[in-house]
Amino acid sequence: MSDDRLLSAVTLRLASVALFAGMNAAIKLAEARGAALSEILFYRQFGATLLVSVVVATGPGFASLRTRRIGAHLLRCAVGLTAMALTFAALLALPLAEATTLGFSMPIFATVLGALILREPTGARRWLAVLAGFAGVVIVAQPGAGRVSLWGAGCGIAAAACTATVSILLRQIGRTERPLTTVFWFSTLSLVPLGVVYAFETRAHAAATWAVLLGIGLLGGAAQLAMTASLARGPVGIVVPMDYTSLLWATLLGWLLFGRLPGHATALGAPVIIGSGLYIVWREHVRRRAASQVHEVPREGEMVRAAVDE
Repeated sequence: MSDDRLLSAVTLRLASVALFAGMNAAIKLAEARGAALSEILFYRQFGATLLVSVVVATGPGFASLRTRRIGAHLLRCAVGLTAMALTFAALLALPLAEATTLGFSMPIFATVLGALILREPTGARRWLAVLAGFAGVVIVAQPGAGRVSLWGAGCGIAAAACTATVSILLRQIGRTERPLTTVFWFSTLSLVPLGVVYAFETRAHAAATWAVLLGIGLLGGAAQLAMTASLARGPVGIVVPMDYTSLLWATLLGWLLFGRLPGHATALGAPVIIGSGLYIVWREHVRRRAASQVHEVPREGEMVRAAVDE
């Protein structure tokens, strides 16, 4: 892989992180201006659908979106919408930094689901990383202390678990579908149930609030496209760790827009969760690289596989 291609992958991933952070801040601003969760969800997907449709129309064309796996897309839509609703609920109930930190537990749940559902090899070291990650989540959530909203913390943790489920579904869908096709069908299909709910929640807003709502969709759609493009240009083990820079954005925007800084528990728990997630991503990268070596060099691969499975 050329240095230019790798640099563009990292740049796109960092851009997607910044865009998602801006979207999260806009979500809290919209709620402060009187927007309901259902409205925020609808405009998130409406703006994303507009943006993706423009990309498809000016690029591969709508014929490229044909699929024979509409059932898989419907399942991905149902789980994805649940994850999104829980994520947004956590953002509304918690400060930006705390909600973002709980979202970092997604690789932990992905490891558990990968081992249980996909029967992926998961050794003792990665299971220890999972346990450490859960310990970090407990530190941040502080159950029983009353300093963090239990509703918000519960939504954040459940959102991470649902997002991990989406990652499992995307691995299976990705065997036959292009990323742009998956993004388009998710955004478009989700407008049907969201539109029905939104019809009963429609309310009047100031022009600035409508602008924020539309901005949520455009920022989210642009972030999703940048994230997808980054994975097309660089390996997961290199681009995914860039996601942890979102805590810097969450801290900065939380301070500038809402006057909130992370609490002591978040400062203690965040490094534990991030360290656990980084180790899991790194071990997954090593495992996949070793799997390709097994295919090419059987004898050396057997030794590598034995080491990776730890």
